[in-house]
Amino acid sequence: MTERFTGSFTQQEPIPESAIDAAMQVLRHGRLHRYNLAPGELGETAQLEQEFAALTGAKYCLAVASGGYAMATALRTVGVAPGDAVLTNAFTLAPVPGAIASLGARPVYVGVTEALTIDLDDLAAKAGQADVLLLSHMRGHICDMDRLMAICDAAGVTVIEDCAHTMGAGWRGVPSGRHGAIGCYSTQTYKHVNSGEGGLLITDDAELAARAVMLSGSYMLYERHLAAPGPEVFERVKYETPNISGRMDNLRAAILRPQLAVLPEQVARWNARYDVLHDGLRDTPGLTVIERPEDETYVGSSFQFLLVDWSEPAVRSVLDRCQERGVELKWFGAAEPAGFTSRYDSWRYADAPAMPDTDRILAGLIDMRVPLTFSTEDCALIARIIRAEVSAVFQGG
Repeated sequence: MTERFTGSFTQQEPIPESAIDAAMQVLRHGRLHRYNLAPGELGETAQLEQEFAALTGAKYCLAVASGGYAMATALRTVGVAPGDAVLTNAFTLAPVPGAIASLGARPVYVGVTEALTIDLDDLAAKAGQADVLLLSHMRGHICDMDRLMAICDAAGVTVIEDCAHTMGAGWRGVPSGRHGAIGCYSTQTYKHVNSGEGGLLITDDAELAARAVMLSGSYMLYERHLAAPGPEVFERVKYETPNISGRMDNLRAAILRPQLAVLPEQVARWNARYDVLHDGLRDTPGLTVIERPEDETYVGSSFQFLLVDWSEPAVRSVLDRCQERGVELKWFGAAEPAGFTSRYDSWRYADAPAMPDTDRILAGLIDMRVPLTFSTEDCALIARIIRAEVSAVFQGG
């Protein structure tokens, strides 16, 4: 009998009861705006910032409306202006070049390796073309951050990290987001903590933190932050920094705080599922799994593999055959963007010169969500289905 998977690739786990209780308290008192506080009240958003700063070891943290807003804010704080070039990954999602374009700046794309990380040789070659790198740890794959920072430091390039897929991950024991000047995170539904939409920004630089707070729309209420620099830093920036409102509210912060407290346990659960998929697909004829480096601490909330140098009809056949058996795969090699999947040359507001080495990798890149609603047995079944269908097409079946 042919096995079939009947689960959903888009169904997340329910919000924990403790988070629902916290949200209900906010709804009952009605003080959803982060600066609307009762006497002596700290506020859910300010406490979330304090807790996330402690989790990552950062001095300062700001909670905002989305991960995309966090990135655009980070770019503004380091001085990116209209017309400026900003280095970024060719393999990423639309909000990353979108954050650059939202400032009137120009993305300069850097290639991807078969490890699905930024091509450091290409970065070294292009480092002189821009003053800022918006580095996307795309789908949770972290490059050699020591070499990347050496390249950027030597070239005078400021690094901003997009950690939407690496909250809870790290490189050689350093949390993702702590190598560059600013780290940006997402709390959108498909990320590692879920508030539907939201973002976080961390930094050790007091002036960058103060500018970010003012940009987010603090008016002159910055003293109500618990993970921000002192008032003397705000005195230097408060009259010259525009208000571009993008605050997180107390309701979303209340939902996030209990989830943040159990993030390490959730990471272990994701990785147990990821490892089953990885082991089940290793040595499949025609399929390349991504081997993670020992120095990387990863969070396996999604899974990727490569069908290197396969024809377009063969790749589509694998996708169709797996779909018929209930396994939903996404393909980064498709000519047209679909849903959350797109390529660097999909974004026609930016120049996209030919990148044949990157195109070769994207042409065979297959992507899959791994929600925690899957069991390890589900993941073993999914791996068997993918293995069977890839093998059948590879062997001409």
